[in-house]
Amino acid sequence: MNLIKASLERPIAIVSVIVMTIILGIVALERIPIQIAPDVNKPVITVTTYWYGASPYEMEREIVNKQEEALQGVEGAKRITAETREGRAKLEIEFDINTNMDKAILLVSNRLNQIDDYPIDAGEPTLDTSGLDDNAIAWFILTKTTGNERNIAAYGDIVKDIVQDSIERVPGVARTNAYGSSETELRIIIDPEKMAYYGLTVTKVMEIIRAANSSISAGDVNEGKREYIVRTEGEIQTLQQVRDIVLVSEKDLNGRYGRVTINDVAEVEFTFKEPRAIIRYLGDESIAINAIRQSGANVIDVMSQIRMTITDLNNNILPQLGLKIEQVYDETIYIDSAVRLVRQNIWMGGILAVLILLIFLRSWQSTIVIAVSIPISVVAAFVAMALLGKTINVISLAGIAFAVGMVVDAAIVVLENIFRLKEKGVSTKEAALKGTSQVWQAVMVSALTTVLVFVPILIMQLEAGQLLQDIAVAISVAVLMSLIVSATILPALTNWILGNRKSTSFFRIPLLDDFGSFISALILKYVKAVIISKKFSMVIVSLLIVFTLGFSYIMLPKLEYLPEGNRNLIFGVMLPPPGYNLETLTDIAMSVEKKVEDLWSKNTGEKAKAGEPPKIKNFFFVAIAGGRTLFGASAVEETRVKELIPVMTKSLYGEPATYGFFS
Repeated sequence: MNLIKASLERPIAIVSVIVMTIILGIVALERIPIQIAPDVNKPVITVTTYWYGASPYEMEREIVNKQEEALQGVEGAKRITAETREGRAKLEIEFDINTNMDKAILLVSNRLNQIDDYPIDAGEPTLDTSGLDDNAIAWFILTKTTGNERNIAAYGDIVKDIVQDSIERVPGVARTNAYGSSETELRIIIDPEKMAYYGLTVTKVMEIIRAANSSISAGDVNEGKREYIVRTEGEIQTLQQVRDIVLVSEKDLNGRYGRVTINDVAEVEFTFKEPRAIIRYLGDESIAINAIRQSGANVIDVMSQIRMTITDLNNNILPQLGLKIEQVYDETIYIDSAVRLVRQNIWMGGILAVLILLIFLRSWQSTIVIAVSIPISVVAAFVAMALLGKTINVISLAGIAFAVGMVVDAAIVVLENIFRLKEKGVSTKEAALKGTSQVWQAVMVSALTTVLVFVPILIMQLEAGQLLQDIAVAISVAVLMSLIVSATILPALTNWILGNRKSTSFFRIPLLDDFGSFISALILKYVKAVIISKKFSMVIVSLLIVFTLGFSYIMLPKLEYLPEGNRNLIFGVMLPPPGYNLETLTDIAMSVEKKVEDLWSKNTGEKAKAGEPPKIKNFFFVAIAGGRTLFGASAVEETRVKELIPVMTKSLYGEPATYGFFS
């Protein structure tokens, strides 16, 4: 083997490769984005259209039917499902798994643009693709400071122009959403008696206002050798312009004109729209804002800059407006704890692997030679993940944790064969060359069988395949790197460390060595008995099969798509009877709020008495007009958050609604 021989003849080059690999791994580790789970893109496009005040039937007739007709025959579409409720219509188009979603969203957008007869006051449809990265990485609550008596919903424009704009300027933030706020509007309040006196109708008034607020082309004028384009500018800019719009202009018998303007039959004012949702946070009316990261962004870095932005808003801008903003959910806390746990498992796995090698090999030289393959293989996995555009998440780190114990297999086989030849009197260099060459094919086949198991996952395009690709890449690269290490670095290190020593110095660990000797002797007796007696071997094999299957069946854990984890957040949904207005939903939610108010840590302290539920750190509800009411809470003691579920559920007993809580 030329590769093995070259590594033995150029040990300095081998050391350089080790150092270079470690440096590249460190650089890659600094650049790889960190997040909770891999990015998963679903072949689904969601079309959402708002038409405030419209009934579900009107939404279906005027919005959904037209959109479904326009989207028929879109290339790659498998299924179109629609959902309508008061003021909102949602269409979901599911595509084939191999569909180019960039092209698909362009086709859907072009089809929707062909619809030109939407209702005048309906909003433009918005398109969105589905994925795990759509989940918010942070939630913020905007509340009023002491002494501010203004309605919180009136700050909608400030939230949009200042708060959301500041957060969206943070690199890595894709978008933000605000709930519970309202935008400024020009409101015309018509007096029905005066309107009837002048013979006007609401429809006629609307048509006149719409015609007055328009800018149209008036043709062109030729003046000498030049041509001038003329436009009639009629866009309304001020309140007075609205008040001066003429509704009626008639000539009486004396030749005098009488005019009726908007100011004669209505009041005109700037105000804010009636909010479609009410949010209360720990008893105060609030506005909720979330931040959604860009795909592939490093959540840790993004969140760090978001915190700086929030601090700047609280210190310099919001106090002047009588507002304050508080972060109530931070995904990086859960990410840090999950990643920290997996990192600890990697370190513990590596340390245990080295200890086992040290105990059974009883040679620090041999242990060093084999242990070197662990960090090199792990670091190489980080380099491959960076090149393939993968991220550091709990799944990829779990793959590396699994690989820690697998990467030493090839090194143990190679080193054992080298020692076997060395004990026969072969020189160290020759033993390293022959010993590695003799088992190289067997080691390669062993590594390839492990890697080939993950090939179907690497080429799978389904959602499950996208989730598991990171673990497949981590294990495959680590195992393949351990194969290269066992064929190059290990022979060179063996020749360098052992040198011309005829034997390896072994050491004795009194208790562990005796235990290891006992286990070794027991295994040898078992092997001897199995080889001698076929009946005994059949009994042993049968018992092992029955015991393994039975134990697996008894200990089989519950099946679920992904583990829940502990995010210290419970979430509840209340579905009211049809027809309940926003005020009624708010009253129901506030009754729940009062029943759990004595558990708020800001009122009764953070320590819960023995036998009591944990104290609630954050509590909020969102009452949505014509829809659901959402509840959320987090505990001061994170490990006891699930104990809040029966407390929150009990607080809803007797309410006319369907409800449920989950964590």
